[in-house]
Amino acid sequence: MGKDINKNRVNVPEQDPRARIHNFKEVNLGYTLEMAIEEANRCLQCPEAKAPCRKGCPVEVNIPAFIEKLLERDIKGSLEVIKETNSLPGITGRVCPQEEQCEVNCMMGKLGDTINIGKLERFVADYARDHGIIGETSVQEEKDKKVAIVGSGPSGISCAFDLIKAGYEVNVMEALHKEGGVLVYGIPEFRLPKDTVRYEVDYLKKIMGVGFDTNTIVGKSIPFDKVLKEHDAVFIGSGAGTPRFLNIPGVNLKGVYSANEFLTRINLMKAYKFPEYDTPIKVGRRLGVIGGGNVAMDAARSALRIGYNEVYILYRRNREYMTAREEEIHHAEEEGVQFMFLVSPQELIGDQNGNLLVAKLIMNELKGEDSSGRERPVPIEDSEFGLQLDALIFAIGQKPNRVLFNEIPDLEITDWGTVKANEHLQTTVPGVFAGGDAVRGEATVVLAMGDGKAAARNITDYLENGSEWPDEINLADFSGGW
Repeated sequence: MGKDINKNRVNVPEQDPRARIHNFKEVNLGYTLEMAIEEANRCLQCPEAKAPCRKGCPVEVNIPAFIEKLLERDIKGSLEVIKETNSLPGITGRVCPQEEQCEVNCMMGKLGDTINIGKLERFVADYARDHGIIGETSVQEEKDKKVAIVGSGPSGISCAFDLIKAGYEVNVMEALHKEGGVLVYGIPEFRLPKDTVRYEVDYLKKIMGVGFDTNTIVGKSIPFDKVLKEHDAVFIGSGAGTPRFLNIPGVNLKGVYSANEFLTRINLMKAYKFPEYDTPIKVGRRLGVIGGGNVAMDAARSALRIGYNEVYILYRRNREYMTAREEEIHHAEEEGVQFMFLVSPQELIGDQNGNLLVAKLIMNELKGEDSSGRERPVPIEDSEFGLQLDALIFAIGQKPNRVLFNEIPDLEITDWGTVKANEHLQTTVPGVFAGGDAVRGEATVVLAMGDGKAAARNITDYLENGSEWPDEINLADFSGGW
């Protein structure tokens, strides 16, 4: 007879919403060992080769195998299974949208709740870190070739991990003073603690031997042609850090931020501790956030934590079209964020000193479809109204920064401002590959990591087999919009 299966997930403990809106500590508290074993015991242990959960994982984690090791209480073995393909388990276990990828394919979903794969992955990574468990990673014999990686975000780190395992010397160049890219400047502490990112980066540095150069703006502080000349291949994983704004009156008023600036000030520059840290951020009574993705949720929830009394999500469609993870929307609702659907800003009005006072909004109705396949928001005539605000954040997407691209004359760029790359992530410059948000536009952490892995495979093929450089580069898929 088979084992009795609990159809219901083991819930992960969380901070009470009334307490957590006053701190930046992590909301999800994670499983205990016994809770993790109980949840892992729900896994049906599908044969590894046929396990449907694996098909949805962009970084190819052997999910049944790591859960089986966990059931055996072999944390080291479980970690090693994950790290065969995933360099950042403590990160992906927190921010990867598992519910849309591995978990949505879980066979347990036919009987009850799917297995909480993400939280189990996080547990393994955290337990190993807290107990000094370092998994062994197989590394090939050193090769006399060097690869440069531009950007230390998820695509760059993932690429570096696989290339160092393949035996290459790897140098990662980061423009900011901290490694991690969007992982440190874009995602709040309550979703992804900075010490988790630091631990994963330190593993690459101290255990794997990846070199990191911070405060290095490729194309400015060091010419790109010098980087290319000193390395056998280059991977561009510079992300998408240039914010998008709407072309409406008043966007230059004081108190109007991009989500990028707002979150960078809070996450990387600790504006929430002003004046202890000397980067200020405006704190008032009422704040609005334009957008419906994870970044919008991060900004709104951060605003509550720095002292805003009322925070509004202003979204031009209805709730079902929001791109944020359901978990993030749920947490925002629990914390008191208010949602205004089917509204779009038309104008921002300020006082005589240039401070934001009012956002003029208009109501929408949904008609037809746009290029993304979603219903198109159409303004309703004579439905304008004003919303008093002390600050407004635009969280409507980002595009790659052109500083680097402008320094590479032969690098072709798409109409979206992303790097043109083919299915092998080759750019129009021989020896130069690109992936993550620099190619896709703004997307998820784990998709960027998947690109980093794919690029590492293709760079290895290029260096070892002298892959022929294509005459034609096809456009990579673009994921964007708000």
